Amino acid sequence: MSIDHLDLPQLCAARGTVHLPGSKSLSNRLLLLAALATGRTELGDLLLSDDTARMLAALRILGVGVEPGEGKALCITGVAGDFPVRAADLFLGNAGTAFRPLTAVLALARGDYCLSGVPRMHERPIGDLVDALRQLGAQINYQGVEGFPPLRIRPPMPCSNDVVQVRGDVSSQFLTGLLMALPLRGIETTVEVVGELISRPYIDITLASMARFGVEVRRDGWRRFTVPAGSAYRSPGLVQVEGDASSASYFLALGAIGGGPLRVEGIGPDSIQGDVRFADALSAMGARISAGAHWIEAAAPLVGRLRGIDLDCNHIPDAAMTLATTALFADGPTTLRHIASWRVKETDRIAAMATELRKLGASVEEGADYLRIDPPVGGLHAAAIDTYDDHRMAMACSLAALGTPLRINDPQTVAKTFPDYFARFAEVGQAVPVIAIDGTSASGKGTIAIRVAQALGWHYLDSGALYRLTALAARHAGTAWDDEDTVAAIAAGLDVEFGDHAIILAGEEVSDAIRSEEISVGASRVAALPAVRAALLFRQRAFRRSPGLVADGRDMGSVVFPDAMIKVFLTASAEMRAMRRHKQLIEKGMAASIADLLLDLRERDERDSQRSVAPMQQSADAELLDTTNHTIDSAVAQVLDWVSKGLQKR
Repeated sequence: MSIDHLDLPQLCAARGTVHLPGSKSLSNRLLLLAALATGRTELGDLLLSDDTARMLAALRILGVGVEPGEGKALCITGVAGDFPVRAADLFLGNAGTAFRPLTAVLALARGDYCLSGVPRMHERPIGDLVDALRQLGAQINYQGVEGFPPLRIRPPMPCSNDVVQVRGDVSSQFLTGLLMALPLRGIETTVEVVGELISRPYIDITLASMARFGVEVRRDGWRRFTVPAGSAYRSPGLVQVEGDASSASYFLALGAIGGGPLRVEGIGPDSIQGDVRFADALSAMGARISAGAHWIEAAAPLVGRLRGIDLDCNHIPDAAMTLATTALFADGPTTLRHIASWRVKETDRIAAMATELRKLGASVEEGADYLRIDPPVGGLHAAAIDTYDDHRMAMACSLAALGTPLRINDPQTVAKTFPDYFARFAEVGQAVPVIAIDGTSASGKGTIAIRVAQALGWHYLDSGALYRLTALAARHAGTAWDDEDTVAAIAAGLDVEFGDHAIILAGEEVSDAIRSEEISVGASRVAALPAVRAALLFRQRAFRRSPGLVADGRDMGSVVFPDAMIKVFLTASAEMRAMRRHKQLIEKGMAASIADLLLDLRERDERDSQRSVAPMQQSADAELLDTTNHTIDSAVAQVLDWVSKGLQKR
């Protein structure tokens, strides 16, 4: 089922242990090498994600044998460099780690192939790789815009050229694809890199992976790479895939920001993945880092906060994105340099990250190949984060939950590399605690909730005030309370400020106006509209901030804060509630009839409990408190007792 968004509560701490999924970069390289090799290869701890699914689907179409192995392993029966299927259409989604290497390999094979992807893949340049392959006799035609996929590949022309040039300053995947394909030629071939080679650690991964399959590439610095004559891939048998170092960065950063310690398992400091050096960047920011052979752990500084850094990120191109959100929690600015490759990834990551960090309140300077981030003054802003169909945008930006509630739009994009990321995130993140107090009108919710919040020193949310404000704003706009779409738009754009003793709507003080009986009725009516409740949902969740929140309403425990630490449902007899409401109105100098109030309360209870969306009802895990015979003091004392027991269990 598609999920449009995911609301993340503000976290007050992060600690625990996470076992990492297999590396995406290693998984797709090893899959392709196993397919090209002679023999049968069993790949253990292979990443199962959208990217690897695209590679596996393509290999199966090309005639490669793929079978389940023991546990979660996969067995690949190699084709010894000769794909049985000589004509195929391959759809590769947005998987660059599949598209670029397959382009190179199939260009030197003896078949007729069409390669395509999602619209964003058709915006990612591939011309430099195609130009290099054409130097080797490849016949590749662009099916759309020159220099971009989709591609039509036909059998290569005879060519004895033994030196090929490729640009290195756009994407390291071009050199990776070229090197992986060259053993298919059978003759010694040298690749000369033109310009500065970026993302060098990913070339190290490529060379190490090829070596595991029996092909040793001679390297002369970062300018010349030679694949010897007669090179051929041979299966090493069993290959274990390391945990993903880029994925490790999110959890290490969580530990460094959220206190920790937080340990990631499946990767160690001697990993061949360059992004493992992200831990060094955190250390430079003041985080406490420790490590073993197959784990790394991060914790916050013993004293003070992290500090901003100025870093050349060429050695950690993907993990550097995690530093962009880590910078929100540092003292002083952070500058990330040498990140031009971000612009040709799943999205223009420099522009996207700058946009989202500004939503959170940061000041961001964006350059052709750098970002400078100044953390916001006064704390992060609650925001809805757009993810641009980019898994790393979703995961990197999730770290901001350590400073504010967040809404992550299109969270399922993480399936590209880490399908259960948000489940793991929830396991190690400790959310700001919530006490949800629901119940019938005039049962004492507001008074009790305020007193509980004051006793704890926590924030307070009167959710009913948001519905009252919506009803009042609709009345001011001349909009009928049953005009769902228009009222929902009003709710989404409420210009409201909550002060210590005042509520300001569009510049007007309305604390008393929203408590009138007319607006109370209107609030109940607009609250029954599904679109209005949806419009106000994240706004309510944004009140959840450290050290804690006491929220009162009709659906705080059942819908808005289903993970609340303590849930309380208040009720009282209708007669007692009518008497309380009558007393409140008389004290405010307003005329009122107990009989009319009693009728209104019963009608409101019926409407609130029977509405189709988020009806007022006691949650199965809520404590029931009948206040008919309780004083305010005794009711508050009972709630605080439940809270004390709940805090002891955390």
